[in-house]
Amino acid sequence: MATKAIIPRSVALRDIEDAVDYYVREAGSHVALAYVEDLQNAYKLIASHPASGSLRFAYEIGLPGLRNVQLKRYPYLIFYLEQPDHIDVWRVLHAKRDIPAWLQNSSS
Repeated sequence: MATKAIIPRSVALRDIEDAVDYYVREAGSHVALAYVEDLQNAYKLIASHPASGSLRFAYEIGLPGLRNVQLKRYPYLIFYLEQPDHIDVWRVLHAKRDIPAWLQNSSS
């Protein structure tokens, strides 16, 4: 199976930047780099197996096809939609947030 390109929306990129900034500030650059590595590994999984993510929040917010995967070592969820030629990453959110509220405000 061919892999699909991962294309994060601008709001997802801001989510990632915020998480990296937090980890650098609170735990050091080595922890922030490990977060980025974990994120990249999750992207590889999504790119090659898009249907592997959970549909749980898709039903909660009424957006069919919205999937998510959790990072292995960090409490973050990647929310995405599979498109014919790429993976559209909507958000990368901390698992303790009010996920439905954050997703409903993800229009960019």
